[in-house]
Amino acid sequence: MRILLTNDDGIDSAGLDALRVELSRGSRNADDERNDQAAHEVWIVAPDGERSAQSHSITVHDPIRCRELGSQIFRTSGTPADCVIVGVLGIMTEKPDVVISGINIGPNLGTDIIYSGTVAAARQAAFMGIPGIAVSVNSYRPPFHMAPLARFVARNLQTLVGLWNPRHLVNINGPNIDSDDVPVEITHPSWRVYHDQLEEFQSPNGDRYYFMNGHPIENAMEKGSDWTAVAEGSISVSPIYLNPVDHHEDEKYRQAVFNRAEPDS
Repeated sequence: MRILLTNDDGIDSAGLDALRVELSRGSRNADDERNDQAAHEVWIVAPDGERSAQSHSITVHDPIRCRELGSQIFRTSGTPADCVIVGVLGIMTEKPDVVISGINIGPNLGTDIIYSGTVAAARQAAFMGIPGIAVSVNSYRPPFHMAPLARFVARNLQTLVGLWNPRHLVNINGPNIDSDDVPVEITHPSWRVYHDQLEEFQSPNGDRYYFMNGHPIENAMEKGSDWTAVAEGSISVSPIYLNPVDHHEDEKYRQAVFNRAEPDS
């Protein structure tokens, strides 16, 4: 299988390397017809530095710089979504069979997916008609146990690609556990409550600048949600739909009465 790897933590991320190592070893699923064949063809196109929380931004007014670091390994000055576009349309000689984004340091659960560059890269792949998979580990502090989650992806790649359809991406979140014996749950995105705050400083010339911080995120323990699954020690696999329309609200909008401008007298 031809695989494009990317992320939003940057080219030097341990999570990206964990996926590269495991996927380069090929399939180890005894039921997989590829089991006795060569390892996957792995390409890496990743940002040259940290791009967390860049969501689905793309570069439209500036050039995207790209440098080859090794065989089928490239870094760019772009966003995660840029990396997918450049990788598919500019670098790879043939279209990838799947784009995998991650492994991200920190979870991308529930409403995190709105901000996430990791998820945006998988979404961009889906927009281009390619299966997109986002992978994140539920920890911000080392030690990070990336290898078990990378092995999960490698063992189940055919299944994960088979779950994909052109209207969604696959979002995977795993607990930070050094074990391969972890249950898997199919989940839906949870609702996370953010408590954003700003810390203000002033420079000697009078300019103000800000750092974003805030209180810990609140999570509702809801049966079947991605947060609940990961909090209880399971790997969460969620379909994330590309069309954000909420049809439950359609009728209320249809019944709304809007004032039109008064005609000129």
